[in-house]
Amino acid sequence: MQTNLADFIKHSREGDEAEAILRACVHCGFCTATCPTYQLLGDELDGPRGRIYLIKQVLEGAPVTAKTQTHLDRCLTCRNCETTCPSGVRYGRLLDIGRKVVEQRVRRPLGERALRFVLRQGLPRRWLFTPALRAGQLLRPLLSLPMQDKLPRIGGAGRWPARRHARKMLVLQGCAQPALAPNINAAAARVLDAVGVQLIVAPKAGCCGALRHHLNAQEAALDDMRRNIDAWWPHVVGDDAVEAIVMTASGCGVTVKEYGHLLAHDDAYAAKARRIAELTRDLSEILPEFEAELAARLRGKVKERVAYHPPCTLQHGQQIRSKVEGLLRAAGVDVALCADSHLCCGSAGTYSILQPELALQLRDRKLASLADTEAALIVSANVGCQVHLQSGTETPVRHWIELIDSALAAPPASG
Repeated sequence: MQTNLADFIKHSREGDEAEAILRACVHCGFCTATCPTYQLLGDELDGPRGRIYLIKQVLEGAPVTAKTQTHLDRCLTCRNCETTCPSGVRYGRLLDIGRKVVEQRVRRPLGERALRFVLRQGLPRRWLFTPALRAGQLLRPLLSLPMQDKLPRIGGAGRWPARRHARKMLVLQGCAQPALAPNINAAAARVLDAVGVQLIVAPKAGCCGALRHHLNAQEAALDDMRRNIDAWWPHVVGDDAVEAIVMTASGCGVTVKEYGHLLAHDDAYAAKARRIAELTRDLSEILPEFEAELAARLRGKVKERVAYHPPCTLQHGQQIRSKVEGLLRAAGVDVALCADSHLCCGSAGTYSILQPELALQLRDRKLASLADTEAALIVSANVGCQVHLQSGTETPVRHWIELIDSALAAPPASG
């Protein structure tokens, strides 16, 4: 695709990156077939190819309108189009650049600005988000039904293992997950403890930066990333360095794995960011090493059929597929993938809050496909997907590591 960037961005770091991405696109249209919003709306401008044209026009100096912003806002950033694209177009990164420019040029209505401010300031801060969530749960009967659906019923985290092991790994505590699903990291710690790995938390690490980044507060997101690097760095150097930084939320993992790229321009953090990205692994990349041991201890303990929903941030963002299903199947679990398992469930970070109508349509489509598997339990690998899906079904939705953890704790299978 030929480009002629405007002077305001030409020869800048982001301009050069955007130009390279635009030139890679051959506008073949394969991406439209796998775009969830194009499937729902049938509008070329609500598909990747159309949005690429819009971003190209913006970067070439064309007038920027609220209509342009609306079409870019409707994108889930699921990156399904990247998996489909035969030319390897890095659409997600181009979208970040385009949204940033549009956000600077188009002033949002007051209500939108207020909501986005609350999300940017509240969600990434555990000390704000956790008490707000607890207050919402106490006031649940007074809230509207849609708001009640968004408030999960919180369970306990269970014990964190006290044993020390020679092998150590860090885990990201995160921002929303400790409040929404506190048992996930504890379950991961217990499973890793069972195979001789100690999982540790750096207390000063927090939000990975994804929330603010995708809300166009990109400089604030970089500050989140720098804070995490500072918190983790003492644990990744020296004789007692950890082997890996484990991600139990794939939405965080895809962002942390991009720290090296996102902070490449920062002389003080570029090298450290690359090292952090190199060490980062989704939990499903860690446990295959222990597959045989876990399979022997788990076989026969999970009787019901389980449906696995692979998050977009795992299968498209990180390009990790089949590892979770492989682990569960090796342990004798009857695992099913639903039809169109490559499509987004509609959660997409704050998307379900900012674009509720589209998000609910995508959720209900996904739940209908999952129901067709006749599974008694749904498992996923990202807390946002879990909460979003659970809001529309009575079928339990859990993180897959919680299934392994509970099975390990169960008595041996009889017979």
